[in-house]
Amino acid sequence: MKQYHNYINGDWIEAIDSQANINPSDLGDTLGHYARADQKQTQEAIDCAHHAFQSWSMSSIQTRFNCLDMIGSEILARKEELGSLLAREEGKPIAEATGEVIRAGQIFKFYAGEALRLQGEHLPSVRPNISVEVNRSPLGVVGIITPWNFPIAIPAWKIAPALAYGNTVVFKPAELTPGSAWALAEIISRSGLPEGVFNLVMGAGTTVGQTFINSPKVAGITFTGSQSTGGRVAQACVSRGAKFQLEMGGKNPLVVLKDSNLTTAVEYALNGAYFSTGQRCTASSRLIIEDAIHDQFVDALTEKLTALKVGNALDKTTQLGPVASQSQLDQNMKYIAIGQDEGATEHVRGGCLDLATPGHYMSPSLFIETDNKARINQEEIFGPIATTIRVADLEEAIATANDTPFGLSAGICTASLSSATKFKTECEAGMVMINLPTAGVDYHVPFGGTKQSSYGSREQGRYAAEFYTSVKTAYIGT
Repeated sequence: MKQYHNYINGDWIEAIDSQANINPSDLGDTLGHYARADQKQTQEAIDCAHHAFQSWSMSSIQTRFNCLDMIGSEILARKEELGSLLAREEGKPIAEATGEVIRAGQIFKFYAGEALRLQGEHLPSVRPNISVEVNRSPLGVVGIITPWNFPIAIPAWKIAPALAYGNTVVFKPAELTPGSAWALAEIISRSGLPEGVFNLVMGAGTTVGQTFINSPKVAGITFTGSQSTGGRVAQACVSRGAKFQLEMGGKNPLVVLKDSNLTTAVEYALNGAYFSTGQRCTASSRLIIEDAIHDQFVDALTEKLTALKVGNALDKTTQLGPVASQSQLDQNMKYIAIGQDEGATEHVRGGCLDLATPGHYMSPSLFIETDNKARINQEEIFGPIATTIRVADLEEAIATANDTPFGLSAGICTASLSSATKFKTECEAGMVMINLPTAGVDYHVPFGGTKQSSYGSREQGRYAAEFYTSVKTAYIGT
């Protein structure tokens, strides 16, 4: 079985331990064994990135463009191969997996261009014979910690801007999905970046991630993952004055009003709540339906749900792949039991499935007539489980949508411009979707939420500069 090593200071370095990467669609399929770094090896990667920062931060914008553009081009050229790898290790259906790879390539291409579009200001001072320049400087070493559900797109939207703005990188992917991260690192290793500028350190968060967080040489941490881990990242970074950026999930509402197009509203709910097996932080897990059409909506969604094909991620006819891991499947089953105990009606029953190949397969679940205060409506489940909440009108729908500790994405289906405008204005979310699924974002505009979903400056687009740079003001006497 092939061994995949960490990448440190321009070399592939063997670790003291490794972990098997198992296909959730076929538990008999092992993709390889991937390195697990210890604290010493992780600190070595940080030291190398710290040493490389001085020269890379002064590199020309053309050099940065060339490297990032090459990375994006190779990702796009290998989209089918990388998409198959992603589908095998994460369980995302092959079409979705390939689409994610394409998005990663587009992100690197976008930030190649951003490297050429670095901006500043030249201003007159309020004092005579003085001018002022305002520019952005790179932070230094950036620690990147990413989740398993988008194992190439999320690393891309963190790594690409970090490099474009002149930072050096130490990158820790999720333990569950190291294969896509390793393939991305291998492409980056041949892009022309100087030694130490980019480093891949796979392994446990308690070892690798904690070393990132504690090291005084790491100037900033960008993290996507759970609330509990995000809170620990924040505390550690505050204690030593490091910059940090957190994305920690959602409990996103999709409001459906009685004047909406029912057919498209059901399609948006199906897409947002269940595609990617519900394993998206932007998934619309709360379906808030106006009373007049609630029952009709449930009937139409039920018909669609029961027709979905659950299967192997590599099968082109599969619509829902497996859950990514046994632990995630166990958590999904736990929340179904919680919903039943809370008195909610499981209108479409979700459960484990035995298919042709052994895997973490699950049929989708739909609870109806739920109370928004219930745990299944307040806690992120991260699986193919959604609820309906019956409301009387738009006012109650907005109040219900906002009644959550999260605030990432929110959507509304309506034919009324005034209703859409009111919802857009009053909903407490960082991203608002009108007559669209709550999941699905562009790479050239900001991504992020409010409340407990996010902390710090936005990701993606030009807004990424807010995290990956610091503002420097220079006064010049003439």
